[in-house]
This record gives sequence, C-alpha cells and structure tokens, in this order.
Amino acid sequence: MAKSTSTAPSPAAAKTERLLNLVIALLHTRQPLSRAKLRQAVPDYARSSPEAFERMFERDKDELRALGIPLRTEPIDAFFDDEPGYRIDQREYALPEIDFAPDELAVLGLAARAWSQASLAGPAAMALRKLDAAGVVRDESSVAGIEPLLHTPDPAFEPVRDAVLERCPITFDYRGGTGDLARRRVQPWGLTSWHGRWYLTAHDLDRDAPRVFRLDRVVGTPTRSGRPGEYAVPDDLDALAMIRRSAGEDGERTVTARLQVRDGAAASLRRRGRPVAGTTDLPEGWSRVELDVASLPPLAREICAAGPDVRVEEPPELATQVAERLGAVLAAHGGGQG
Repeated sequence: MAKSTSTAPSPAAAKTERLLNLVIALLHTRQPLSRAKLRQAVPDYARSSPEAFERMFERDKDELRALGIPLRTEPIDAFFDDEPGYRIDQREYALPEIDFAPDELAVLGLAARAWSQASLAGPAAMALRKLDAAGVVRDESSVAGIEPLLHTPDPAFEPVRDAVLERCPITFDYRGGTGDLARRRVQPWGLTSWHGRWYLTAHDLDRDAPRVFRLDRVVGTPTRSGRPGEYAVPDDLDALAMIRRSAGEDGERTVTARLQVRDGAAASLRRRGRPVAGTTDLPEGWSRVELDVASLPPLAREICAAGPDVRVEEPPELATQVAERLGAVLAAHGGGQG
C-alpha cells in the first residue's frame, strides 16, 4: 500500500480554518445557534472531546470579538433564556463597498506577486481572485518591471512564524557567530526582516534575558517546548531596536569616518557624507568626505562593494575591517592565482 504524502496543516493554519468555519456558520443563520449545533457544524469541534470543545470555543469567541467581529449572544427561545445561542448579524458584519484607486490596485497586485514564493501565496492569490470576480480591473502597467519577490529560504521560517503568532515556546539548535552550536529555549516575540535577513527577537529562557537570533543560523527545525499562549509579549517591544543593538548599531555612539572617493562613484557615500575642504593634496578626480556612522561593519561592507573607488583614511579600525574583508575575498578566489 502506498503511503500518503499529505502533511497535516500547521497549528496556525488549522486555527485559521476553524475560525473561518465558525464565522461562516454564524453568518448563515437567522436563528441563534446553540453550542451543540455549532459543535456539529465546525469539524474541529466535532472531533474534540466535550471538555476540549468548551475550552476551544471560549477562546475562539474571545478571538473573534478581538478581531472586531460582532458576535452576538442571544436566547434561542424568546420564552426560555436558559440556553444561549450565538450568531453574527450580517448588517453589522458587512463592510461598506470599497472602491480602490488605480494606484491602490497596483500596490495590491504588487504585494500579491511579492509573496508569490512565500507562505502567504495562497491567501494573496485568493484576494486577487475575489477582486477579479467582483469585476475590479487591476492596472498593473504602473508597476511594470517591478517584481520584488520575498524569498524565505530559511527552513525555520514557518515554524518560528507560527510560534510567534501563537506565543508558543520553542527549542532549536543555534550556531552563533563563533560557529559554536548550542541548544536554545526561547519564548518568541517577533520575526523581523532587516538588511535582507530574518531575525527572531525572543526571551531566552536559559539566560533569562532578551536575545536576537538570525534565522539562517538556526540548525534543523525548531520544536515546540510549551503550550500556545503561555506568555505575554512585552508591550514596549521594539524588535528593530533590539536587532540594531545586537549588531552594534544602537545609535548611542557614533564614529566619524573620513574617506577618499573617486568622482562619479559611490553616490550613496557622497550623499550621506560631508565634503571636506582643502583637498588639494588628493589626485585629480578625487575628493574627501566625512560621515558619521553608528557601526563600522556595515560601512566596511559598503566600501568593499565600491572596490577601488573608495579609500579609507580614518579611523584605523575601519581600514583594518576593509582590508580583512578584501583579503578574505582574495583568499576565497585562490589568492589571485589563475
């Protein structure tokens, strides 16, 4: 017998499907539905024990109301109010007709294409199909040539994302900057894209402190090590600030870098920098600029990308970082021997 290759949906996807089924059941009824009928109508409820159904239904009710869905509790029988029923008033639930301007439709199409290779591909495509079915014509010519696909090659992305959404602790093996592999137990707070990489901000349970983890350094697939909803995310969480601090870009200390830049090159450095007067000592076609930075490594990478069009004068540690990076590139290509 051939083995089935189907995989169970993630807990987050299963929960979304259950809430959607519940909303559909509550919308398509004129009379309030009892708990017993709702349990029959929603597959997840029907498969659960009575105790699990009660807990699940209470959480789902709270979640629907938190989402702004007008869930009503009404007596099933006007003469007997001992058993409550539930329904959603379609008049309160319905949104007014929405008209999209051409530029807004273009952005919607662009956003759907951006997620075409990510986990939101299905919902994005479904949203556009609904617009098409409603007779809304999308003008994609205004964004012709733009195709910002968001790739998420990190195997840990989806399990970490689900853990963030459900506030569920996870455990994973993590390879730090030194190359050492260590087991980490964390309470995920947020998942943020920064400088082309995904970062997880979380509370490290073993170190009892906030930590930042690069997703591409997670080895293997994270596993759950607790129950969903068992912790709270700090109200004042600033994930981007945490990531910047972990990368040494906390903004509390700035360094002034002095560079020589070839005319017509390194436009970004020129735009951010300040021209330095009295550059008669430089070769023709070169000028000197200064710029203040919070961290030297990103600047070193940018200077390396400019190649021979940028030279470092100050500070010495910046020149060292640039030389080390260029030396590593040279070594990776066989020391320049052909």
